[in-house]
Amino acid sequence: MSDQFTDDDQRRLAELRRKRPSAETKPPPQTLGDRISDHVAATVGSWRFIIIQSVILSIWIALNATAFIFHWDPYPFILLNLILSFQAAYTAPIIMMSQNRQAEVDRRNAAYDYAVNVKAELEIELLHAKIDALREQEIQRLTQIIEKLSEQLAEKKA
Repeated sequence: MSDQFTDDDQRRLAELRRKRPSAETKPPPQTLGDRISDHVAATVGSWRFIIIQSVILSIWIALNATAFIFHWDPYPFILLNLILSFQAAYTAPIIMMSQNRQAEVDRRNAAYDYAVNVKAELEIELLHAKIDALREQEIQRLTQIIEKLSEQLAEKKA
């Protein structure tokens, strides 16, 4: 082994080999709340939602601004403001739930990536140490062969 490969590194590598980080990548099952929050976040965060909501708001404002007989929400559109505030008050926490869950998934993936990177680094160090040991053995063997050949040459000259 190389001097750089400590006992702690060996212990850690053995632990990572036993643990098999790839087995820990399964995400936990999603609850109904998780699925709903993901669906709401995906819907509200889409161009389709923005366009549909913009069309509805434009129609609402146009009908109330130009209505000749019945103004159900006259300017300054207090009912519309109430509806939008209600929507924002419920949508924001639901989106935050989805983001928090996704952040937890990201943290788990980062921990997995770190474990795989540490294992790869330690395995590579181990391979380097083995190759260095083989190289030293080969150099020793070649040195011995050269010494024997030199001795044989010296004997032939004498």
